[in-house]
Amino acid sequence: MTDFPSVTSPTNASEASVLAPKPKYVRPRFDFGEIAMHRICQSAAILVLVTLVAIIISLIIGAWPAITTFGFGFLISSEWNPPREIFGALPAIYGTLLTSVGAMLIAVPIGIMIALFLTEICPKPFRKPIGIAIELLAGVPSIVYGIWGLFIFAPFLKTYVQPLIIGSLGQLPLVGSLFSGPPFGIGIFTSALILAIMVLPFITSISRDVFASVPPVLKEAGYGIGCTTWEVFGKIIFPFSRVGVLGACMLALGRALGETMAVTFVIGNSHRMPTSLLGPGTTISATIANEFTEAESDLYSASLIELALLLFVITFIVLSVARYMLARIEKQKV
Repeated sequence: MTDFPSVTSPTNASEASVLAPKPKYVRPRFDFGEIAMHRICQSAAILVLVTLVAIIISLIIGAWPAITTFGFGFLISSEWNPPREIFGALPAIYGTLLTSVGAMLIAVPIGIMIALFLTEICPKPFRKPIGIAIELLAGVPSIVYGIWGLFIFAPFLKTYVQPLIIGSLGQLPLVGSLFSGPPFGIGIFTSALILAIMVLPFITSISRDVFASVPPVLKEAGYGIGCTTWEVFGKIIFPFSRVGVLGACMLALGRALGETMAVTFVIGNSHRMPTSLLGPGTTISATIANEFTEAESDLYSASLIELALLLFVITFIVLSVARYMLARIEKQKV
């Protein structure tokens, strides 16, 4: 029988330390590069907050003469008379909300349907070209939309579309006043249509991406039990991706609220409360763009800055409500 050499264990701690393998170098949890990256990211986040606070403070300081002069009446007054230095923001607020809501009512269903077509119905060879064509709409400058709307779209609406609307919807007993009046071509309705075209790429692109993220097994299960495309969309695709669709709509609404040049060209720039959707009006951004260079007095400039402050507040409220709704939806899903 062969005797194997015996392995003797070390007799003391010094021999054990010599025989034990040396531990490999372990990288510290936070080395210099990690700490530097942490500080840079933290500084960037703080910089955004500081910039936001600085904008708010500067707007409040600039608008303070108008705030102290008109008070709450600035929000509910419809008179805008620069020679007499009497300013009211109600027509601009009304026009801003009306054009933005109208644009969303037009763009949201169309954008969602286009996204559904691209993900479920459209043949695969045509999906990418159509998607790229829609995304190119987002790259068109707003002033191009404004010029096109003023010289091409508005005359077309004045000649063909608005007379038809006035002759049909304008004759209804309750809502007829919203579609009455002469066909100007420009106005609230035209601005809403232009804004709808401008925000359509945001809604379509994001909705298409979130629809495509739905697990195929869920859709295949729906089709397997005999569901139609519309039933699969309503019962599976949309409930699964509604958070992303709502986020797309809020992003588009934020763009519509702050749009300036395109709306300025086609809204008519009238400081009055329009009784008809076909009539001219104004928005906060259009008023600032049109009259800021003409503001000679301090109170005039302060009133325009207060309009900018109001637009900031309106946008903040809209985004806060959207964030709250998204949080509620996420909580219900959990």
